[in-house]
Amino acid sequence: MRSVATFLTVLRIILVPFFIILYYYQFDFWGRWPALIVYAVAGISDYLDGYLARKLKETSAFGAFLDPVADKLMVAAVLIVVLQQNPHIWLMVCTLIIIGREIWISALREWMASMQMRDVVAVAKIGKWKTTLQMLALGFLIYREPFIGLPIWSIGQILMIGAALLTLYSMWSYNLSAWKAIKEK
Repeated sequence: MRSVATFLTVLRIILVPFFIILYYYQFDFWGRWPALIVYAVAGISDYLDGYLARKLKETSAFGAFLDPVADKLMVAAVLIVVLQQNPHIWLMVCTLIIIGREIWISALREWMASMQMRDVVAVAKIGKWKTTLQMLALGFLIYREPFIGLPIWSIGQILMIGAALLTLYSMWSYNLSAWKAIKEK
């Protein structure tokens, strides 16, 4: 690896199959903790890779490409396994919104890049907030068992619905920016 940040991003991708295995293979005593720990490491590395890339001046086009890919792989994997284990209509709708938005925005970015307007749909703060809320919600849904009296699954449901709404808002925001740029051209 050329940089610590890129190493952390690649690590996140490598952690996806380990998360899936640990999610399905629950240990009697540990339950979902091992899967949650792998997921937490991936989430922390998501924050650290960007921070370190900027701090160490190791930003790169490859890192900028790979980071959202790693995010999308982990989020999609977690959504799919949690949905498979908990087939609720609200979770299916949230999953379709989140994965559908990622496909849509990726296509929108490619289209805008083909018109030399990629900066119009560059990652914005709303996208970072969306990812943060999704990751937090998924952490609660992974564990799902009550913990120190807290209804973890219910908290995860509320956070996931909020994440899906924020996902829709961010999609609307990116589309609006693209539409305005296209109209001005």
